[in-house]
Amino acid sequence: MVLENLKDYRIILASKSPRRRQLLADLDIDFVTEIHEVDEVFPEGLPMEEIPQYLARLKAEPFVETLKENELVITSDTIVYVEGEVLGKPADYDEAVEMMNKLSGRRHEVVTGVCLTSKDKQVSFASVTDVFFKSLSRDEIDYYITHYKPYDKAGAYGIQEWIGYIGIERIEGSYFNVMGLPVQHLYEELRKW
Repeated sequence: MVLENLKDYRIILASKSPRRRQLLADLDIDFVTEIHEVDEVFPEGLPMEEIPQYLARLKAEPFVETLKENELVITSDTIVYVEGEVLGKPADYDEAVEMMNKLSGRRHEVVTGVCLTSKDKQVSFASVTDVFFKSLSRDEIDYYITHYKPYDKAGAYGIQEWIGYIGIERIEGSYFNVMGLPVQHLYEELRKW
């Protein structure tokens, strides 16, 4: 393990996301996965970067009482922010189409909040990536949603999937942040832990 400061820690990733699991594994960090369901609701009026940090801290709360000395929980949440509106995960096909139409031909921000929690310490941070979509045709949107069923993804898309290949003109910021975990920023925070 490169992060020698964490060699005695049991690291817990609290996420159902296969993308987050893969990204953390690709950092060569040994971890286990544990999940506690929480109601992902945030207060009105929070600034954009605070929303996913708030939700990441909320996801950490169920762990706080039972954490042992050498345990570290990683929680995170990703939102898509376009023209002042937060796009979460679409509930169904129609909502996914609506979200993709909002993103088509526009710049939006993907914000991932991460929270690191141990028995005696908590640190949270956010990373922001600007994503620029080309104007998408209805056929492209229908094809993507029908074949990839992006109902578990904020903003109804995955950058690493077909729609990212054909629809994203450019990004400014971390690619992996758009996938759901800003691994470079996370690595730096873990080094400081």
